Amino acid sequence: MKSKLTEGDIPLQLFRLTVPMVWGVLSVLAFSLADTYFVAQLGTNELAAMSFTFPVVTVLGSVAMGLGTGASSVIARGIGEGNRQKVQRLTTDSLLLSFLIVSILASFGLVTIEPLFTSLGAGSDIFPLIRDYMNIWYVGMVFLVVPLVGNSAIRASGNMIVPSMIMTLAAAANILVDPLLIFGWGPFPGLGLKGAALATVISRASTLVASLAFLHFRERLLLFTFPSLKVMVTSWRSLLSVGLPAAATNLISPLAVGFVTSLMAQYGAEAVAGFGLASRLEALALIAPLALSASIATFVGQNWGAQQYGRVKRALQLGFWFCLSWGGLVAVLLGAAAPEIATWFDSDPGVVASATVYLTLVPISYGALGIVLTASSALNALGKPLPVLGMSLSRLLFLYVPLAYLGNWLFGISGIFGAACLSNGLVGLGAWLWHSRWSNFDFEVSSGQLPSLQKVPTREYKDTQTNSQL
Repeated sequence: MKSKLTEGDIPLQLFRLTVPMVWGVLSVLAFSLADTYFVAQLGTNELAAMSFTFPVVTVLGSVAMGLGTGASSVIARGIGEGNRQKVQRLTTDSLLLSFLIVSILASFGLVTIEPLFTSLGAGSDIFPLIRDYMNIWYVGMVFLVVPLVGNSAIRASGNMIVPSMIMTLAAAANILVDPLLIFGWGPFPGLGLKGAALATVISRASTLVASLAFLHFRERLLLFTFPSLKVMVTSWRSLLSVGLPAAATNLISPLAVGFVTSLMAQYGAEAVAGFGLASRLEALALIAPLALSASIATFVGQNWGAQQYGRVKRALQLGFWFCLSWGGLVAVLLGAAAPEIATWFDSDPGVVASATVYLTLVPISYGALGIVLTASSALNALGKPLPVLGMSLSRLLFLYVPLAYLGNWLFGISGIFGAACLSNGLVGLGAWLWHSRWSNFDFEVSSGQLPSLQKVPTREYKDTQTNSQL
């Protein structure tokens, strides 16, 4: 993979990288949509209860993804150095660190269920359902975080197929176990919303076994001896130097969603349920841009390291135009069929109305959001996480939150969702302008840093210091 990405047909290479990621992302979304579909059959209160948990679950998932990003980064560099012992140590230590962090977070979460969800606006009729769900979910949180970090370690070796297969295993297990435990089919007791949480834990446990088995028996990357404290601290420091900024970026989204959920709670459980339903459908609508952004990171990183700057420029251009095309198509389809799609999951008129407004307004900005995802992935690949953090802060906290508050005051639910559309569009435009400006500059590479920029309007990218190193 490393030798082929720096030469050859760029669109074909991006396609080959993206397809396995599409399957993996689709498996994750199938997992989420299965939960949503089966819980919706229980009633509006149960669906609203699970919607209230979405910001909290996303926060903890963001921490897991940040740890996975840090693990993938340092492990990939170790593989590039050819230092197998270092790779084994980093892989093992990343899993130990993730287990330690998840234990702390789960313990804290269990004792803060009531004040946290009360502050989000959960009423007395919904809170008992939330408590039952989260008591199980927190206990099984280790089965979410550790496999995610393990899959990141597998991807660092260039293997995208196995993580996708592991995610498919989780989705299949969840779809099978969900109805058994939620509705009580056959010999299984009907546990309602508790059954959904238990099904999640069981299916995630299957991914834990699969990822650890592959890392140990196939890749031989797990060590069963504890290092000295100094070695472990060094490993954890290198992991967190990348993982913490990535986690901070990922955390911004659930914070914004939590605020918007509290605004939606003013309109009742049906509005919250509709918002939660539409948010999960949104992830499915963005599956191609999400997969492409993950592929762009690999492509940009390898070509930047090979000083193939023209290929980086071309890949980003293709990625941006694809996102705009995909976003336009999805906006038309969802705008035309939003009520019917929402009705598939919940026939309650209030839920359908809320989801329909979201799926009519927000998809208008999906093209711009895809550009933001692609640009962010490219910047991370270039070793610049702070601009990514800046884009996320601008889009969600500086624009979405205040505009949602103002839109709620002026236009109600439509104003809240219109704020999401506007914030996506503005930051997407900013990302496009960044790329346009970047494309008109020549790169001067200095050791250990991104290039400084000099305006050269007529010629392609060239490394002006041929002996420099990144």
